[in-house]
Amino acid sequence: MTMELEQRAELYAALGDVTRLRLLDALACGDLTPRALGEELSLPGNLLTHHLGVLEAAGLIHRRRSDADRRSSYIQLADRARPMLSPRLPSQPPPRVAFICTHNSARSQLAAALWRRASNIPSVSAGTEPATRVHPGAILAGRRAGVDISAATPQSLDGVLSKEDLVVSVCDNAGRQLPVDHVHWSLPDPVAVNTRAAFDETCAELNQRVHALADIIQGEP
Repeated sequence: MTMELEQRAELYAALGDVTRLRLLDALACGDLTPRALGEELSLPGNLLTHHLGVLEAAGLIHRRRSDADRRSSYIQLADRARPMLSPRLPSQPPPRVAFICTHNSARSQLAAALWRRASNIPSVSAGTEPATRVHPGAILAGRRAGVDISAATPQSLDGVLSKEDLVVSVCDNAGRQLPVDHVHWSLPDPVAVNTRAAFDETCAELNQRVHALADIIQGEP
């Protein structure tokens, strides 16, 4: 009981600061590097480090090392923080959501299929360096999650994106290469591990993020 009270007190203390609430809201749609967070909120480095440390200790955020550059990391929102958010809602929903990864063989294909189940807003997926086929592990993971991507074909983002799209990158390398403003989700590549568990974990995280983003776009609590 004492430990539970201490954890609750730590949580409430972390939330009892306007700057920390703004940091959480900034992470509502996607992941950001500490530098990007500091620039968005105009926070000096020492103050940002302090507030991120408090939020991390309370289990409201966590860090993930970038696959594109192991020297940098992304700050990610923990699931327990979502009920406490008040993110900025778009003035109107985008006409389409475009999910982008490097090879368009797993993460972006799964994200687009899961999105179609979660929202009536159309979705598309593409890759910066598309593979020749969708990975079999992604197809099987999709089936286990209730979506079918067996007929999908990887495609290049050239000629696919429109300026009205809400673009979501789902891998660090593609996120660095995209020439347009976008939301970023830092997810590990399940193809690199190539196990059932890796594909299922990726699918589960994508499903959670897709529903969270759909709720924000559609103005749902």
